[in-house]
Amino acid sequence: MEMGFQTFNHLSSSTMTNSQETTYDLAIIGGGLAGLCLAIQTANAGYKTVLIEKEQYPFHKVCGEYISKESEPFLERMGLPLKAWNLPSINQLGISAPNGKMHHFNLPLGGFGVSRYLLDNQLYQLAITKGVEIYTGTKVHNIVFEHSQFIIETDLKTFTSELAAGSFGKKSNLDLRLNRPFVQTKPSAWNNFIGVKYHIQYPHPKNLIELHNFKNGYCGISQIEDGNSCLCYMTTAANLKQNGNSIEQMEERVLWKNPKLKQIFKEAKFIYDKPLTISQISFQQKKRVENHILFLGDAAGMIPPLCGNGMSMAMHGSKLAFDNIHGYFQENLSRRRLEENYEQQWNQAFSMRLNTGKLVQRFFGNEQVTGFFLNILSSMPVISKAVIKATHGQPF
Repeated sequence: MEMGFQTFNHLSSSTMTNSQETTYDLAIIGGGLAGLCLAIQTANAGYKTVLIEKEQYPFHKVCGEYISKESEPFLERMGLPLKAWNLPSINQLGISAPNGKMHHFNLPLGGFGVSRYLLDNQLYQLAITKGVEIYTGTKVHNIVFEHSQFIIETDLKTFTSELAAGSFGKKSNLDLRLNRPFVQTKPSAWNNFIGVKYHIQYPHPKNLIELHNFKNGYCGISQIEDGNSCLCYMTTAANLKQNGNSIEQMEERVLWKNPKLKQIFKEAKFIYDKPLTISQISFQQKKRVENHILFLGDAAGMIPPLCGNGMSMAMHGSKLAFDNIHGYFQENLSRRRLEENYEQQWNQAFSMRLNTGKLVQRFFGNEQVTGFFLNILSSMPVISKAVIKATHGQPF
């Protein structure tokens, strides 16, 4: 998609050498949606912000790439011309049981489709224009809080900052380094999933997002920019292991038992040769503040896909973090109060969505239970509307 953006200079580990140490107001580790959105907000408010990202933009991420319209006003306020991108508007939901039987529902608020490849890159470009210092291709090895400031060690240089935020995804080596409790838990039914994503060309309706169930998993499809579609599924690591750790074999033996998925995989044109994958996805509870670091996005808690969508929650979480960071610098909010407020506000905003999503997820991917659950939702519109409402937020 040719967006007409100019190319901006960026800082990377391949081009930069050690320079005089600078202390920042805020250091952000990880440049996904939450990290980039927080960086733009703090830079807009005049705070000296550095963002450190291990990849080079633009890059793909495993993600469903459907965003509910609760995020639309926020993104437009930040400066993204969403309407000019002519993105597909989505107001219908279709869900199939493992046997292929379809059930259809309205999405009152609705959403839109956009790839992370496009969205993250445009936020990255916007952050640079706002004055955020961004170091790409740079890995963070450790982060330490001492003497009321953070010391961030990377393979490029050492950074210091007054505040720090972690937005580095579902599970990283930094989680291990920080000894976060969730990484110490043994694999279980809630912490050992895999995700697989493709971009495809397929005649999928622009206004429709579909979820197709199969044994121990479900697969979503919806349009993104340029008439392409995102095909993304999640299943257990055990499902993959039982099929010789072969994604292709698992798809043919497990996913294709749902005739809707078999049709898509058979008829679609796959845009890139291999799928994008991620492993060790965990839905265990995480703390939003540890070692005085504010965690955002998936680092704050992996969002079950049936909660509405994690992208909107990540962006909303960045706003909650910014509001408290702004209070810290402008209203003499103590560090302790900043951390307590952020944790409390995050829980108030998202706990119901998380709990509802986890409850619904227990009914999905089970060959017997899924069909029964969908029949109830279809026959009782009041319940289906309540579930959809509980898994989506309000514009922020």
